[in-house]
Amino acid sequence: MGSEKNSPGRTGRRTYGQACPIAHALDMIGERWALLVVRELRLGPRRYADLQAALPSLGPSVLAQRLRDLEAVGVLRRRAQPPPVATRLYELTEWGTELEPVFAALRTWGMRSPVVPLEGDISADTVFLGLRAFFVPRPDDPWSATYRIRLERDVYRVEVTEGELTAVARGETPDPADVHVASDYRTLQSVLSHECPLESAIEDGTLTVTGDVGAVRRLVGAVPPR
Repeated sequence: MGSEKNSPGRTGRRTYGQACPIAHALDMIGERWALLVVRELRLGPRRYADLQAALPSLGPSVLAQRLRDLEAVGVLRRRAQPPPVATRLYELTEWGTELEPVFAALRTWGMRSPVVPLEGDISADTVFLGLRAFFVPRPDDPWSATYRIRLERDVYRVEVTEGELTAVARGETPDPADVHVASDYRTLQSVLSHECPLESAIEDGTLTVTGDVGAVRRLVGAVPPR
């Protein structure tokens, strides 16, 4: 007899039991929350507590299970964070990073949905993944700048070189930034989506800029309204 859909495999994990690469991929990343855990690692490693904060609706036991499952199939790995912080970090493997085209396709497909509104909360990483996805290069108006952007508990670095977005990453770097921005992720998302003017966010104090405000204005202008 053939395996039933979602029947337990020899490892105890559920499997579709089909010799198809799509079914095999879903065996590895198709469980609920699995792809969102991967999403939260696309800009760099995270601690367990960071993943919990980014995915507040995901219970701790399910998060722990998803991390174990994704590690078991080679999508992510754990590594110890060097002293003085004694904790473990989760990061994508080289193979795990190859899911980028999958996320790009899902993003494009999901945004064209005729029935499901884009409602609900987002994570800080999602704001910068959107910036990376929708940034439009400006060869006619090139500029170069590095941005250090703090969103509550997380710090991100954005680099633009001659009008091209060359880096988006989470975490501190030793190199100084040209512009420092501080805000919360909801405000920055509203600014980048052009729902809230940059000047209004600066005026009411929900977004602060230290350095070249014009460079921030150019960064926001490079993301078209959606």
